[in-house]
Amino acid sequence: MAPYIDQDVITHFYQGHVAAITGAGSGIGRALALNLAQAGCNLALSDINAKNLAETEQLLNPFEIKITTQALDVSDKEAVFGWADHVMRDHTQVNFIFNNAGVALSSTVEGESVEDIEWVMGINFWGMVYGTKAFLPLIKQSMQQAGNAKHGHIINISSLFGIIAQPAQSAYNASKFAIRGFNESLRQELDIERSGVSITSVHPGGIKTNIANNARGNESVSALGMATGVKGLKSFNKLLKFDPDMAAKIILMAAAKNQPRCLIGDDAKLIDLLQRLCPSHYGKIMNKANKLAAKAKKSRRKRTTTQKQ
Repeated sequence: MAPYIDQDVITHFYQGHVAAITGAGSGIGRALALNLAQAGCNLALSDINAKNLAETEQLLNPFEIKITTQALDVSDKEAVFGWADHVMRDHTQVNFIFNNAGVALSSTVEGESVEDIEWVMGINFWGMVYGTKAFLPLIKQSMQQAGNAKHGHIINISSLFGIIAQPAQSAYNASKFAIRGFNESLRQELDIERSGVSITSVHPGGIKTNIANNARGNESVSALGMATGVKGLKSFNKLLKFDPDMAAKIILMAAAKNQPRCLIGDDAKLIDLLQRLCPSHYGKIMNKANKLAAKAKKSRRKRTTTQKQ
């Protein structure tokens, strides 16, 4: 069943406001920018890749909104806080922050270096922390200036892997589980304060983005029977099937409806259910399922080879 999307709800919630987005140069970040522009929301966009960011900005030319851009490394605390100040200065208000930038690492715990883990945590977790800390006071300030006419919301992108753990994804899992915990704690605080600002924790499944192409990895995963190099990259990309435009629409609806958590894709919903039903044993179930899938794939490949002969 297709997700329920009401464009009128999205337009009403975001029109005339200002949204800041990290990782806006591609994938979900770019899709969020395009959908927000369609809703009449002004944009402050950032990405570490200036070329990709410029391409996103060019796609937004037809829309009559104010757009500012900034090349930004979200793991740089001073840079993130400086960007937030510029957004407030240039737009005079900011109502939404989408902490979307993220990276991945494919490695066993033994195979990954401490520097690898720091790289993932610096972007995925600390980038989210810096973005939230920098923008939350400004969002509150903007709402106080405007009264009840304005909305304020934080949208932090976790992952399907913020719900369950996977082998060869320890650093990524750690960062996304940390985002989930941070979000859920902040949500409770904001509810107690009744400030009017709220937060949604987003858990996408396999979305068609560049995260696999930009991921780091090493040969240690071969010990787990996993493909490495180009072959591993192709296998990872095959799992990324969900349209980023629809993902963006689902996220915007979830925030507009003030949902605490947003699951995107049937894979995320299925994994969430599995984790709820088998919180201590889902790992064994998934390992068995992966082995059966690999065996079936090997059998299909063998039949294909035999037929060609």
